[in-house]
Amino acid sequence: MSATSAGTTKKNLASWLRERSELGVGVLLFALGVLVLTDALTLDADLAGRGPVGPATVPLVVGCGLVVVAVLLSVDVLRGGRGEAEAGEDVDLTEPADWRTVLLLAGVFLGFAVLIGPVGFPVAGALLFWGAAYALGSRHLHRDPLIAAALSLLTYVVFDMLLGVPLPGGPLMGVI
Repeated sequence: MSATSAGTTKKNLASWLRERSELGVGVLLFALGVLVLTDALTLDADLAGRGPVGPATVPLVVGCGLVVVAVLLSVDVLRGGRGEAEAGEDVDLTEPADWRTVLLLAGVFLGFAVLIGPVGFPVAGALLFWGAAYALGSRHLHRDPLIAAALSLLTYVVFDMLLGVPLPGGPLMGVI
């Protein structure tokens, strides 16, 4: 095979793959489905203690669904099917990414992760909600902290007291 024909074959393969880029989604879904199925089939559960529906039932259904969707998507793409371009988004691809907002949000989430243990969810959550609002452009410096505190307390009460999901209360544990 000559260098010219090898280069042409490589260009043709790249062009063929670019036109069928949805196959990547199919491969990803298939791999995820196999992972879920493998995990579900290796669950250790006692048949007598679990009854007819065990802990592997839902993962088996989800894994099978992922594999079936992956195969159907891949067959559709190989037959010439194409996904429609998203018409609902108004995105100007010529504009650069807003890294300031991304970094501010990353810092807010990191701060939340660091503070949730020592100060508890109500305080850390309020800082998270207020910081996210600020990073996304809200500049109501009197209103936003109040809304963030109310939202954080409401979230804490719903999860901790109504749903029974324990969240760290921090120093406010005895007050709430």
